Amino acid sequence: MRRDPLTYADAGVDIGEADVALERMRPLLESTYGPGVVSKTGTFAALFVPEQFPDQVLTATIDGVGTKAKVAPHHTVGGDIVRHCGNDTICQGASPLFFLDYVGSGTLSVEMAEGLTRGMADTCREIGCLTIPIIGGETAQMPDTYQGDAYDLVGCMIGMVGRSCLITGEGIQPGNVVIGFPSVGIHTNGYSLARKVIFEIEGLSVGSEIPGLGISVGEELSKPHRSYLKAIQMLQGKVVIRGIAHITGGGLPDNIRRILPEACRAVIRRETWDALPIFAHIQKAGGVEDREMFRVFNMGIGMVLAIEREDQDQALELLQIHNETPIVIGEIVQGERGVEIV
Repeated sequence: MRRDPLTYADAGVDIGEADVALERMRPLLESTYGPGVVSKTGTFAALFVPEQFPDQVLTATIDGVGTKAKVAPHHTVGGDIVRHCGNDTICQGASPLFFLDYVGSGTLSVEMAEGLTRGMADTCREIGCLTIPIIGGETAQMPDTYQGDAYDLVGCMIGMVGRSCLITGEGIQPGNVVIGFPSVGIHTNGYSLARKVIFEIEGLSVGSEIPGLGISVGEELSKPHRSYLKAIQMLQGKVVIRGIAHITGGGLPDNIRRILPEACRAVIRRETWDALPIFAHIQKAGGVEDREMFRVFNMGIGMVLAIEREDQDQALELLQIHNETPIVIGEIVQGERGVEIV
């Protein structure tokens, strides 16, 4: 019997419902804003200008690792939340100042706590030009909320950028080129759908080899979320970066749209890069439609820059020198604000 195409909602994550909830939350959140808040909801990192330092902008971002915590080693999960927050921070052109974390679990495992913390600390020393201090956090034991060995990890990163160096996407204009940075796998978004396909529909286990990929389920799902922080820090000041999008939940369409001004449309050409084999496997095994795949997963592109066309060659050369493999994946054209994948 032919089944309907599998969706993220079938795996328990309803993006549409989340969008509706955010629209209801937005006016309540913005009713608290004073003159120091210079961003609206929806930016990768919120922006605040202290009255005493009007030339500086503080950035704040918070996120979680989702259900990757069910399959990946603690050290990887700890590192992933720092890398994720660092990527969100650099989207505004900011450098990280410090990091805080929250761990919620049913019972506190010393092994889990040490593994997560070691992963966070190692990554805070590695991803940027300077070590990012972990200055605080919270560990909560709630056995009625988290069952068995389940846990949740949330990270909060505060950054800072000179107001004249702030990146918001407002300067994006037709004629700009879109450069993509490859991902190494699913990163930290789409795990609920991936797990449903791999574990429920295919009946594989963590130790099973994924058919045709030559890698075990555990190895594939434990690949770390890439950090693009140091590469973009290296690029700052050398080329004009108009906008940066971290490709997380919502995929290329929703995340690129977040940085686009009115009357700017991003045309993304999918033939310019090879989607990673894991995405083709999930799509085929789960019967997931193209549109849903691109809205749930990064599809092989983890970060996107919009830059001036005349800076394209220099940007690509600089990134390649620093062991990146950037790809020109599209351009900005005049049109209805949004993203078109062709």
